[in-house]
Amino acid sequence: MATAARAMEPRLLKAEELLTLPDDSRAELVDGVLVMMSPASGDHGSVAVRLSSALAAWVYERESGEVFDSSTGFILGRDPDTLRAPDAAFVSAARLPARRRGYLEVAPDLVAEILSPSNTVMEMSRKLRDYFRAGVRLVWVIDPETRGVVVHTADAPIRDWLEGDGTLDGGDVLPGFTLPVARLFAGLGQRVPDAAEPPTGGA
Repeated sequence: MATAARAMEPRLLKAEELLTLPDDSRAELVDGVLVMMSPASGDHGSVAVRLSSALAAWVYERESGEVFDSSTGFILGRDPDTLRAPDAAFVSAARLPARRRGYLEVAPDLVAEILSPSNTVMEMSRKLRDYFRAGVRLVWVIDPETRGVVVHTADAPIRDWLEGDGTLDGGDVLPGFTLPVARLFAGLGQRVPDAAEPPTGGA
């Protein structure tokens, strides 16, 4: 029985083994277990580009570090390996590894995760735990559905909930960086009311 149970357990992978996957594969490692990721939706991709371009313009003008997109893997733990690929990430110039040809074995200073309909509360809680344990200082969780942003820091589970006319800021990680929340979602179509919401307007 014990032998059969061990045979059913997934084989734990090293981060470097993901480099052998096909070029169009997207995956993460969670304690050595492979987690495949599907392509992003149109709304997801639109928000990702708007955020990344705003971050990149601000960071590169000041030469304060590097901005990375969702194709970049960050090794957050070893034995077993945990590798995450956030939708956007910033690493300050002082912390950038000298060698960057493989996955980056450094925790970003800032991470942004854009929610998809398939994301669960447990999944996102685990991601936040992995990020903060590794040393990430600021996490933005962006929800295209509600058009809001939840700001997390290592010392505050939820620092801010921003929507509408709110403004996202870089805090101590990117002092001076600001971005109107509405600009993140400007490329999305009109929101479709939930089926449970009563119609508005006249009879």
